Formats: sequence, structure tokens, C-alpha cells
Amino acid sequence: MEIQPLYYALAVILILVGIGGVILPALPGLPLVFAGMLLAAWAGDFQQVGWLPLVVLGLLTLLSVAVDIFATLLGAKRVGASRKALLGAVLGTLAGLFFGPIGLFIGPFVGALLGELWHGRELRKATTVGLGTWLGIVVGTVLKLGLAFAMLGLFVFAWLF
Repeated sequence: MEIQPLYYALAVILILVGIGGVILPALPGLPLVFAGMLLAAWAGDFQQVGWLPLVVLGLLTLLSVAVDIFATLLGAKRVGASRKALLGAVLGTLAGLFFGPIGLFIGPFVGALLGELWHGRELRKATTVGLGTWLGIVVGTVLKLGLAFAMLGLFVFAWLF
């Protein structure tokens, strides 16, 4: 039995789950995409995709982790978020997973808002912090989606040419 097609199938699954993980915060999105691409390159004995594209893809993956952290923190910091607001945003995002797309959309905002209220801020300030934190998460997600598709384009280009 030829095992190579199984590796390619697993690589595709990793890439698809990783793209989902760009949007769903419970999954390490772009690291999974990179793992799938690395597996596909390995399964092909690095004939289609060599070390140079893989290094670039690895650097883009590291950039995505930095974007994820800094976009959220920058959005929160610009509006004076407390650590409790950041914790609330993370917990709100995780809780939002159980409520589908609308939960993913409003979960970080509600979590940051509740975190600020817990911190003792007034409702107006807590709302501003919740909104700023949420905008940071949205900007980070959009940037990571862009990186995901850039990585896919680079990988396909390296594979074909």
C-alpha cells in the first residue's frame, strides 16, 4: 500500500483546519497551515517545494503569530485596557465558539467589556475598551487571513514552478 497519498491527504486536512483556525481562536491557524505545507513538501521528498520557499513560509508563520499578539494588544492598549479586559476578551472569544459566527463576532467585545467592568471601570470606559479590543482582534484576523492566502499562493507557485 502506498502511504504517500495519505500524507498528502493529511497535509490538505491540516491546511484546511489551519485556515479555519485563522478565524476560530481555539486553533493555531497559520502554524497548522505551515505544518500541512511542510508535510506535503516532505511527502514529495522536497522535490516540488524546496528549502527556500519553506523558510519563507516559516517566517510568514512567525509573522502571523506576532500579528495576532500585537494587533490585539495594540487595539486594547490604545483604549487603555486592563489585563482583566484582555483576559475577558480571550474568555469571551472561547465562549463565543459555542454560539456560532455571531458568538465569535461579539464574544471578544463582551468579554473585554465584562473584564473592564470587573476591573472597576465605568460602563462608558468599559464599552470603549471592549470596542478597541474587538477591533484589534478583527484587524489581526484580517491580516492573518491575508497571510494565509499569501502562504497558499507561495506554496502553490513553488509546487508548480
